[in-house]
Amino acid sequence: MSRSWRTLDIVTVAVLAVVSGVVFWAWNLLWSATGPLFAAFPPAQALLYGVWLVPGVLGMLVLRRPGASLATALLAAAVSWLLGAWWGLSVLWYGILQGLAPELVFAAGRYRSFGRSIAVAAGAAAGAVPGILDPVFWYPQWSAAWKGAFLVACMVSSALIAGLGSHLLAARLASTGVLDPFPSGRERASA
Repeated sequence: MSRSWRTLDIVTVAVLAVVSGVVFWAWNLLWSATGPLFAAFPPAQALLYGVWLVPGVLGMLVLRRPGASLATALLAAAVSWLLGAWWGLSVLWYGILQGLAPELVFAAGRYRSFGRSIAVAAGAAAGAVPGILDPVFWYPQWSAAWKGAFLVACMVSSALIAGLGSHLLAARLASTGVLDPFPSGRERASA
């Protein structure tokens, strides 16, 4: 696997980030709108969290280059911030950490494994970031049990949506031929 980045790789990260940032904007609205549905047990709302963590996993599954998770997640967070995310600049710090977590999972596999299992693990790792940070910064009044439930819900949501969902999306994109310029597309072509 080549570790150098091509112009196409940079453009692809930018496109994935812009699309994700726009999705984040809509997801922010959904998050706010669904808050009352979780009034009895607010930590359960974290089951919706996985959408915000897709870019870090999907970026790596498509590009398969060191730094792809971090770059895609950070740029998606920047787009979300530019579109007016009401969490302010904190979304940039979250973007860095939510990109670094799956990046470390793929790095542990020496950037050679991109199957379902590692994608799910990368998604769960990304979910651990808000699962730990949100209760500290946004919900400090919660009990330890609620904070633990929030962490578990974030990780499960992220494993399924960001991990498994990104794996399925990358496979579907590869099957169309649109990823043929990338290792993920060439893998399909040679199968």
